[in-house]
Amino acid sequence: MSKQKIPATPSIRRLPSYLHIIRQARNEGYEFISGTVIAQELHLEPIQVRKDLAITGIIGKPKRGYPVAPLITAIEHFLGWDTSKNAVLIGAGNLATALTGYQEFQYHGLNFVAAFDKSPAKIGTKIHGVPVFSIDTLPVQIRNLDATIAVLTVPSQNAQETADIIVAAGIKAIWNFTNVKLKLPEDIVCQREDLTSGYAMLCVMMDAVRPKPVKE
Repeated sequence: MSKQKIPATPSIRRLPSYLHIIRQARNEGYEFISGTVIAQELHLEPIQVRKDLAITGIIGKPKRGYPVAPLITAIEHFLGWDTSKNAVLIGAGNLATALTGYQEFQYHGLNFVAAFDKSPAKIGTKIHGVPVFSIDTLPVQIRNLDATIAVLTVPSQNAQETADIIVAAGIKAIWNFTNVKLKLPEDIVCQREDLTSGYAMLCVMMDAVRPKPVKE
């Protein structure tokens, strides 16, 4: 069986920004919103917005735009944000604390149900109400927690061995916050978030807009 074709990553990454603007339009009482308005808000070309929204299956109406309520529903469904997903954090450090404290996740159906660590000082504690268990208990706990996503926040030198434990426990989706490209079975879905790449992009952008010194 062939795998379903996944739309281009940039299109998927833009959809949450579209959703924010469309929800704002709904809150202000608008029933329709045009692709041009969305494009202007995000400094994009209208044709790009229309192409991105087309992957949700919603078609805009000439001279009126997109129906706001159905468009919100379509984007949320396409992103999978209309269904609840349980996730566990592997590594209960500062990044895990920040992620569990980010309230927006709960509005997108992501529920942190447990964290796992090997440090005796952390086992048995809670981070933002999320209980921390020993990593050794992961295989048993996964069955009880009905978790489908593992968020990997361990030090990079422990990333691969920890990922192997996650896979052995039966998790099929890993959100990888380490800078390691993991070696995983083909049936495992993995998304790597490289925070240093985002910081690098910010630095280059800052340098591009920084006034050049005037030669005397």
